[in-house]
Amino acid sequence: MSKNILLICGSGASSGFMAANMRKAAKKAELYYKIQARSEAELGEYADEIDALMVGPHLKAEFDAIKSEKVKVILMKPDYYSILDGKSAIEDLKAQLKN
Repeated sequence: MSKNILLICGSGASSGFMAANMRKAAKKAELYYKIQARSEAELGEYADEIDALMVGPHLKAEFDAIKSEKVKVILMKPDYYSILDGKSAIEDLKAQLKN
């Protein structure tokens, strides 16, 4: 079963690198995740098309405003986000989707 995952950060730049690393890790783990990165401003355009939203840790102050009842919203951890560790991000995503 495929999942649509959206990553957001302030401008979309750092989440773009993270999304690329997560796509590689998901493929290696044989997970069918479609992972895209966008800026926070573009969230409204994609909110109805996603199964989960991963938010950059630097947006923690806006996290409560971003939360949604329709979609699982996950605040990414600084330890893997800061080094763009796609494998750890995928592991966090999988764990959060089970909850």
